[in-house]
Amino acid sequence: MGLTFGFSGIVIALVIFLLASAVRIFREYERGVVFMLGRFWKVKGPGLVLIIPVVQQVVRMDLRTVVFDVPPQDVITRDNVSVKVNAVVYFRVVDPEKAVIQVARFLDATSQLSQTTLRAILGKHELDELLSERERLNSDIQRVLDAQTDAWGIKVSNVEIKDVDINETMIRAIARQAEAERERRAKIIHAEGELQASEKLLQAAQMLAQAPQAMQLRYLQTLTTIAGDKNSTIVFPVPVDLVSTIVDRFTKP
Repeated sequence: MGLTFGFSGIVIALVIFLLASAVRIFREYERGVVFMLGRFWKVKGPGLVLIIPVVQQVVRMDLRTVVFDVPPQDVITRDNVSVKVNAVVYFRVVDPEKAVIQVARFLDATSQLSQTTLRAILGKHELDELLSERERLNSDIQRVLDAQTDAWGIKVSNVEIKDVDINETMIRAIARQAEAERERRAKIIHAEGELQASEKLLQAAQMLAQAPQAMQLRYLQTLTTIAGDKNSTIVFPVPVDLVSTIVDRFTKP
């Protein structure tokens, strides 16, 4: 009798264990990739899912967006400048079947692919582009990563370049270049101002030459301006024609 009770207890425990093994509960953001005798059967979930123990196996997949940092990468730009660049990659699993069957450890695979793609894309651009056109570079890296991970059932939604580290020597060189650029722009602006001023002076001279009365008015205006200044000595310019007339009158008999 004791043996019968012990055997019954074992059977009951085995049934309970099989029932517990057959029940799977998947959250809203989870899916189960089910294999039947080693072959892919279907993707199930979310909610309550029943699995045949031993015959069926299930792999749990998380469909939420994964965020990971790409470690700093040594990149040599197209203009032969060595920099360290790190980035952030946002991706998620959109096809659980491919993520399980097509690639082993999709997280590691995506991380390694992100590092090589980052070096390859940024190495085709110059340093100025890395510093001033990050949005375009982010889009280029995201597009290449998304195309390469599509076969794994992974969607790369966004890539953000975080930091571009430059050595001290290059920072000083960039500062000198920026200073030289500012000086060049200042000289150009000054030269353009001189050109415009000379053009206006030429137009004024031509107008005064065509109207002698205007020249006289300008002369009187200049005298008024000089008289208004608190100067101890005032020099009055005398027209050359007037001097010649006076000299002629006193020299003629």
